[in-house]
Amino acid sequence: MSIYLLATCDTKGAEAAFVAARLQAAGQSVRIVDTGCLGECEIEVFHSRAEVFEAAGTTLEGMLRLADRGEAVKAAAKGTSALLLKAHQRGELDGVLGLGGSAGTSIGTTAMRALPLGVPKLMVSTLASGQVRQYVGDKDIAMLNSVVDISGINRISRQVLTNAAGAISGMVAMERPSHGNDKPLIAATMFGVTTPCVEQSRALLEEAGYEVLVFHATGVGGQAFESLIHEGLLAGVLDITTTELADELVGGSLSAGPERLTGAARAGLPQVVSVGATDMVNFQARDTVPAHFSDRLLYEHNAEVTLMRTTPEECALIGTHIGQRVAPSTGPAEILLPARGVSAIDAEGQAFDSPTARRALMDAVAAHCGPIPCTELDLHINDPEFAAAAVSRLLNLISAPIAP
Repeated sequence: MSIYLLATCDTKGAEAAFVAARLQAAGQSVRIVDTGCLGECEIEVFHSRAEVFEAAGTTLEGMLRLADRGEAVKAAAKGTSALLLKAHQRGELDGVLGLGGSAGTSIGTTAMRALPLGVPKLMVSTLASGQVRQYVGDKDIAMLNSVVDISGINRISRQVLTNAAGAISGMVAMERPSHGNDKPLIAATMFGVTTPCVEQSRALLEEAGYEVLVFHATGVGGQAFESLIHEGLLAGVLDITTTELADELVGGSLSAGPERLTGAARAGLPQVVSVGATDMVNFQARDTVPAHFSDRLLYEHNAEVTLMRTTPEECALIGTHIGQRVAPSTGPAEILLPARGVSAIDAEGQAFDSPTARRALMDAVAAHCGPIPCTELDLHINDPEFAAAAVSRLLNLISAPIAP
């Protein structure tokens, strides 16, 4: 078993050698992967750049002839991902440590995202102090700010790189908890305004013998939720909070992308779906709301979060997509609709209370969900009875015999 160390060794070779020495001094086995293209690699590596590009379906010579830096980075990322996945499948990979600027960070984190959750992943990057969602995605990647450029060993880089070696060494050395007593997994989605529903549901599911993973529906949370479905670890899905579709379709800041609400349908997982927090589109501070929404009903949740009430027309669009994405489910599924409100602020007397918008939403879901049962309850989403109904239906779906 080894720690795979990723670096463009034409520009980061000395730094990679320094980190490798620190890891070896800590008793770790290290395999350096050269993800560079131009220049010369002057250190010993486990996987050469030629191997990296071959794993990407091309050649180093072809990349050099092309002389396109962007294409070289894409190919290096693809090849490195393939090499690391094979190493993991063979049981030869303990963890991954990457060193890089913009190109190295793109290559390294692309390869890390290809690995399953739980594999230690650390990226030392010149970009780590900024917005890193595009690098981390829905995986458990730790980002460490290099502070100075990764260019030479100096009094700052020496300490940062030593800390990085210690961090990844500690991660891989930690004893993994036993999985012997693990319970079947249910994944659920939650937002602040649907918390009472999901917390009540979680308690009921735990009483029934399940372990519940709750994902915060903030875009990356929905992506992580969908990613986990593909890893085949779940017994069922309680997708209470589908608010990310509102952001995707209307233009908010918390979209989880076009794959949201598609994974369980494709995987055939038992799922209960609802319309939690689809009354709102999310923005950051008030001054980030686009000008063309200036006349809309806005609610300042706090100084950093502004919510916009979805209109009946937008609700109809959101409902249509929810129905259409659940309709092709290959496994048991049901949609549950709360007639008295879909969030804490969509209730009688609250800021986003709108029976007209709710009606448009729920009619559209029912009209487009095909053969999937769609039940409307005369309850608010945060009523304990709604949570109990959602859990009861999910447990029934999980235990239902599979159709031939």
